[in-house]
Amino acid sequence: MRHTFSGSATYEIPAPWSNRAARAIFGGFALDSIIRIRTATPVLVVTGRDALGLGITSVSRPDLVPGQPLYLESDGYPGGRIFNRAAFDAVTPQAQGRQGNLGRNVMRGFDLHQVDLSLRRRFRVTETVGLDLRADAFNIFNTANFGNPTGVMTSGNFGRTTAILSTGVTGGQNPQFQVGGPRSLQLGLRLQF
Repeated sequence: MRHTFSGSATYEIPAPWSNRAARAIFGGFALDSIIRIRTATPVLVVTGRDALGLGITSVSRPDLVPGQPLYLESDGYPGGRIFNRAAFDAVTPQAQGRQGNLGRNVMRGFDLHQVDLSLRRRFRVTETVGLDLRADAFNIFNTANFGNPTGVMTSGNFGRTTAILSTGVTGGQNPQFQVGGPRSLQLGLRLQF
């Protein structure tokens, strides 16, 4: 089961002084935030072989090897862990022409944690003209959010992640500013009339 939390908040920062000049300089700021948290998504592990004789290599699952851990953990692995290749037997199910005993989507990828912040201020130029200045920080804590590991056992990258998480749909924005990207900053200035 996958759990997702996404929330946003806006806080109008009060001016720290009662002095009119200080309030004009330091007042009018607001802080916006978006917090995204998601548990790991499932990964389907397949042998990469056509054990069932269907001409499809992506449906044949391996057997689990008893006593072997499913994951290996180390700081040397991207995301801190990989799938343990020794925990899966792709040969026996293929030789017997059957589906392996590993359940569908048993393995899990990586969690997602990301905080985006914006600091903005509106300046009044005239009664009908305003100037908005904003600074946006995407993934402000530069949290490494990895994509799912490769689940095909015949791949040289089996059990390893090879990329950071990406939404795949940019929505008009640079992929750098999407969920899972590295810390990115942008400044914006908008004149409203």
